[in-house]
Amino acid sequence: MIRISDLTKRFGAVEAVRGVSLEVPQGAFLVLVGPSGCGKSTMLRMLAGLEAPSGGTIEFDGKMVSDGSREWTVEASRRNAGLVFQSYALWPHMTVAGNVEWPLKVGKWATAERAARVAEVLSLLAIDDLANRFPNEISGGQQQRVAIARMIAPKPGILLFDEPLSNLDAKLRVEMRTELLKIHRATAATSVYVTHDQVEAMTMASHVAVMNHGLVEQFGAPEDLVAEPATSFVATFLGTPPNNMIAVEPWEGGARLAGGSLLPGFALERPVNFMYRAEDLSLAEAANGRTLALEFAEASPIAGRYMVTGIVGDLRLTAIVDRAPHLAPGDTLHFKIPDKPAAVFATSGERLS
Repeated sequence: MIRISDLTKRFGAVEAVRGVSLEVPQGAFLVLVGPSGCGKSTMLRMLAGLEAPSGGTIEFDGKMVSDGSREWTVEASRRNAGLVFQSYALWPHMTVAGNVEWPLKVGKWATAERAARVAEVLSLLAIDDLANRFPNEISGGQQQRVAIARMIAPKPGILLFDEPLSNLDAKLRVEMRTELLKIHRATAATSVYVTHDQVEAMTMASHVAVMNHGLVEQFGAPEDLVAEPATSFVATFLGTPPNNMIAVEPWEGGARLAGGSLLPGFALERPVNFMYRAEDLSLAEAANGRTLALEFAEASPIAGRYMVTGIVGDLRLTAIVDRAPHLAPGDTLHFKIPDKPAAVFATSGERLS
């Protein structure tokens, strides 16, 4: 449904998106996830037709909608795509029904068809009782539902979401994730959703594109990205908690954790990073040949167990354990390191094994 080929966007000397290529099948729920400034919102704006690419192409359903090399792009209103902004952008002088009806008026729908469609989408979003209220008379969560209703009213083939849950409280965010997926299934549209929240990404997506510095570091199904991260950035960005990354260096014909314990059985020619999953780390009562000493930072309950975190310098380790240690922040915590890492990455980020 969406094909992106070598897509690039430059703002002066800054390259916000750098040669991205993706193919998104019909009916997919693609999440663009990454830290602030990684280029994900710029990508979405190019898909929506609000930004013209500096290079590369975008196709919707086999039809070209943007070609950066020719400086040609189809305007936003002719792309069969709907967009929900982070700020919702509702018309304050229009009622809820009026906001939802507006794109249908622009699309020259007949009066009776407009009324039927407005009633249908208001019912779908469970806000039909708000039809005659104005945006300043309803809550933030209700405003978000109105913005989504307005987007889906013209029946677009592609739904675009720009961090639509970021203004909501934690409980409402969880509820609205479920609602958005219901809407996605009900409309049978292809959705592209931007977020910096990797929990949202992993719970909602059929496909995930992890972005960093304008590049897509990995693209695939959520479970595949968690099981087999392609780069150290993906490994430490995704997951709850994310994976642990420990620098390892050659030492007297073998290897050792940087500044720490020896690692028997490894012969290194250059420094690398070993990845350890949080569930594979454990705590030790005292230092021994397979431990690292860190300062205790926190212990948080998670699904009947505890997520224990320690910090020393730039190193931060998290282990999932059955019992929380009886320590105060700043006390010494000993992490026991497994015999083998879950993965090995070059210091430049790419996965080696």
